[in-house]
Amino acid sequence: MYSVLVILAVITAVLLTFVVLIQESKGGGLASNFAASNQIMGVRKTTDVVEKATWTLAGALVVFAVATIFFAPRTADTDSVVTSAALEQPAAPAAPAAPAAPAAPAK
Repeated sequence: MYSVLVILAVITAVLLTFVVLIQESKGGGLASNFAASNQIMGVRKTTDVVEKATWTLAGALVVFAVATIFFAPRTADTDSVVTSAALEQPAAPAAPAAPAAPAAPAK
């Protein structure tokens, strides 16, 4: 389920990117090329459709992101890093080895 939600979130993000790029900016944008066809077909504006698509895709992306958190794989080990590091070290440090007796001077 996690993989499916991640794939859907990525597809939604890519579609949202394209829809945002199509939106009409101050200079006109790509949506302004279809203004004449909107008057012929009786559709109010292309920007309304693009705006609704933007909000729908943004909402879907939020839903997928939140749903992905609930299905994210979890580790079975709940120990912290500090606990696991403490378990790896010996319980009591070993006593230092006694110094060896000095070797007899060579004659």
